[in-house]
Amino acid sequence: MPATLTASHPAPVLPVSETVSLSDLSNGERAVALYASDLPDGYRYKRGDDAQLVAWIIQGATRLGLDRLCRMAALEAGYRRLRALKRVTAEQKRAHAERFPDPKRDRRAGELAALVTHLASMSDEAQERGGRFLLDGPCPECNDTRQVWACWAVDVDAEWYEEGYGPCPLCGGAA
Repeated sequence: MPATLTASHPAPVLPVSETVSLSDLSNGERAVALYASDLPDGYRYKRGDDAQLVAWIIQGATRLGLDRLCRMAALEAGYRRLRALKRVTAEQKRAHAERFPDPKRDRRAGELAALVTHLASMSDEAQERGGRFLLDGPCPECNDTRQVWACWAVDVDAEWYEEGYGPCPLCGGAA
């Protein structure tokens, strides 16, 4: 039983306009879909299990719906980004734990999604979407102003620096 569900129920059927195709899902979306699927907690991949993994991904994507799946994957990407930079706030940890209460399942779903992505390509739109991220709450670096005051290197060789506002290194800053 998936860790995100508290009661057993049949997966909803998406409208025909929301039919899920594996190639239309980014790696992060595939991981979230696996987490929400009926993937057994103790599952170990064996050669030839590719079709079953794809079925679980489609099941999880159908269960969550495409909008929710994309949002959860973007929030997961934002959390991973902040965690790598050691800037996760208590609010962000709490929100992530609510979305993914089983860290071991979350990690395993990511590993299996990467395996599927290695075996099956994704569309250009899915790749572009996979690079997006969302944060729970404001950016811990700039408080969502998308800019920070710093000493910026203009010419490192000449050791020439200027102070001023620049794009936030955490959330990407203004485009």
